[in-house]
Amino acid sequence: MRRNRLGNSAVEVTELSFGAAAIGNLFTAVEPAQAAAAVDAAWEEGVRYFDTAPHYGLGLSERRLGEALRARPRDSYVLSTKVGRVLDPLPDAGSAPSEELSEGFAVPATHRRRWDFSAAGVRRSIEDSLERLGLDRIDIAYLHDPDDHAEAAFQEAYPELEKLRAEGLIGAIGAGMNQTAMLTRFVRDTDADVVLCAGRLTLLDQSALSALLPEAAARGRSVVVGGVFNSGLLADPRPGATYDYAAAPLTLLDRALRLKAVTEGHGVPLRAAALHYPLTQPAVAGVLVGTRSPDEVRDAAALLREPVPDELWDELREAGLLPENGN
Repeated sequence: MRRNRLGNSAVEVTELSFGAAAIGNLFTAVEPAQAAAAVDAAWEEGVRYFDTAPHYGLGLSERRLGEALRARPRDSYVLSTKVGRVLDPLPDAGSAPSEELSEGFAVPATHRRRWDFSAAGVRRSIEDSLERLGLDRIDIAYLHDPDDHAEAAFQEAYPELEKLRAEGLIGAIGAGMNQTAMLTRFVRDTDADVVLCAGRLTLLDQSALSALLPEAAARGRSVVVGGVFNSGLLADPRPGATYDYAAAPLTLLDRALRLKAVTEGHGVPLRAAALHYPLTQPAVAGVLVGTRSPDEVRDAAALLREPVPDELWDELREAGLLPENGN
């Protein structure tokens, strides 16, 4: 599988990455054996970039991913995690409900997530992640959803990431968000290597093309794209499908069905076109897909191998389904 370097760093990622939120029991529980098998399947398909975060299952995703990767040569894969939420043990965890879904993860409520973009919070978060992962370094660290914490993120958290990068505990640094404005600011105003942009460079939302992608390309920075299916609508456009985790408006459903008609007219499944689309941009180093089973991993890898002719993108632009000034 093709690899791409992140900005000016020495870190290289495969074009397909394993999003480990699901094996942290996102929405529903995943058995330990299935989580391990999903990581094994990703490895067999050539995936060598794995992404996690403390937020995912109150550390469960990090623990499971670390265990699944620990026996593999450390220099053979890239792992990213995130900072911005620290996990504080609950004093009455023994009497807490067995599961909590307030943050979307079906896990025992043993800890409380607390926003912390201070320098001390960032360092503590990295140290805690290393302990949960059972590893000696982290290849990429992202500031996780700093939307409402801009001042702390730029004045405290980001400089601490630079220090950790200089110390060798982290290989590359950046931010991960569901919006483009602040990510563009990170590209313009910091020495971030990479940003993780979720849901804003898809067949239904090209807002990243207006500023983020041009800035990244001009400055030699990299973008990893998540949310390529916009939480479901581009995977299976039908009544009741979700767009950004809410019921899709009828106008977007109609647009998705039009996209599907064009892609299938070229013999390409809509899901394959959705996965390939971000990779048509030169600043995009890879796409991140959340998977919870071996079958889902193999399906994503097969979609990436699906050939997509240039004529498909041309027809989508001619139909007004993609902008003329970008792919």
